[in-house]
Amino acid sequence: MSVPQTPRTFGASTTAAEVIDGVDLHGRRAVVTGASSGIGVETARALAAAGADVTLAVRNTDAGARVAAQLEVELPTTSGTLTVRRLDLADRSTVEAFVAAWDGPLHILVNNAGVMALPELTRTPDGRETQFAVNHLGHFALAVGLRPALATAQGARIVSVSSIGHLFSPVIFDDLDYRFRPYDPWTSYGQSKSANVLFAIGAAERWANDGITANALMPGNIADTSLARYMGSEQLAGFIETTGLALPPQKSVEQGAATSVLLAASPTVEGITGHYFEDCAPAQTVTERAGAIAGVAPYALDRENAARLWAVSETLVH
Repeated sequence: MSVPQTPRTFGASTTAAEVIDGVDLHGRRAVVTGASSGIGVETARALAAAGADVTLAVRNTDAGARVAAQLEVELPTTSGTLTVRRLDLADRSTVEAFVAAWDGPLHILVNNAGVMALPELTRTPDGRETQFAVNHLGHFALAVGLRPALATAQGARIVSVSSIGHLFSPVIFDDLDYRFRPYDPWTSYGQSKSANVLFAIGAAERWANDGITANALMPGNIADTSLARYMGSEQLAGFIETTGLALPPQKSVEQGAATSVLLAASPTVEGITGHYFEDCAPAQTVTERAGAIAGVAPYALDRENAARLWAVSETLVH
């Protein structure tokens, strides 16, 4: 798996519109989860603007419909179609229904939806800790279910939206659901974001013969996104104090979607798989967490961890 060289003009300040400029996605079909707010909207906008037929996979279909209607007004007439379908990643039945209803090839799957720093321990109906269940298990089940459609596309791309938050914690395999250790919003978020990277590593290895590539990314510290709706000033201060980390420079939503769009559609990363990107480029490995505002932890790229997580996830979603 070679490391790509992205254009020098792509970087932290690049927008999704700049990444997609000149790319033709007519005839391609895409699914973007969590496409009713934040970088999900901008990812869907960019892919549709390039001609892709985009399905907004959202928990709140009314919100999704409002986004689709607004995008249809704003996008050029040459854009692809926008479809809204329900997907609640905490509810396995909606994932199964989404997969069952899908027909034909799928060229792009952007696993974008997520929750962050839930202040109290909560569990999904099947007993899983919510952040791990929504951010990882729901997306895992979705991707596995859609694998035949991705394989049919012959060159499909999976984009797994992770975060610098993966530095907060590796996946704690012996206590995924906080049944023995005290719940902490940040380590919970961290292990779910580590899982997002490990999923991409696992899918890249397992599905290469299907022509499927899979990569993970850090979108950035995004302003004005609903992901941070549980994170007040006190939580933010506690996060910085307890982790020894610092927040990366803030980005706009349009900038935050750029790396997702790069991995979903740019010809500059054609055939690249099993990597973690940030600021539209492959990330460097972090050797010490203290003070880090970028980079990827070795445990999130570890193939043994990826294989173990895959096996555990298969058990949990069946």
